[in-house]
Amino acid sequence: MFQSVFAFLFGYVCGAIPFGLILTRAAGTTDLRAIGSGNIGATNVLRTGRKDLAALTLLLDLLKGTAAVLTVAQFAPGAPMLLAAQGAFLGHLFPAWLRFRGGKGVATFLGCLLGVAWPAAVVFGIVWLAVAFLTRFSSAAALAASALTPIVLMIMGRSDAALMFGLMAILLWAKHRANIARLAAGTESRIGMR
Repeated sequence: MFQSVFAFLFGYVCGAIPFGLILTRAAGTTDLRAIGSGNIGATNVLRTGRKDLAALTLLLDLLKGTAAVLTVAQFAPGAPMLLAAQGAFLGHLFPAWLRFRGGKGVATFLGCLLGVAWPAAVVFGIVWLAVAFLTRFSSAAALAASALTPIVLMIMGRSDAALMFGLMAILLWAKHRANIARLAAGTESRIGMR
């Protein structure tokens, strides 16, 4: 029981580190929560005009998910890695110190997946790139890749991970509800558009 609680809480603390907010504040740019979607993720960082900070935010948001999972696996053997992944993902979406207003979770979802089952993360990346190339919609790419993840994990024989990432995908879709509405209305911004 203690190991499970530790794994989840450690994951949550890792996931709740708001790298986008930290980086943009350090660079003296606009407060992320006052522009665009108000989210703390890489997409909103890009709206500050700093592509370098957006790329670094994307990388760090990914790595915090991977780090949470692999650290628990390395230093707390027996602790459930999936709870660390769940904690990191929820921490990014709902950071307590930012009034539970976080990012949409795509990078952290992928980072957690990388730590739990890297072949599934490779498939996620391939699907994301394919859909993004065909549609030019980043949101559609993320939605498609996350929806396929539980299926890929089931094929790999990881039913436990499939269930967890299925629940995480539902949350990811919920955080993208505005994007889904814009996709349906034909008003979603395409990759490369200002």
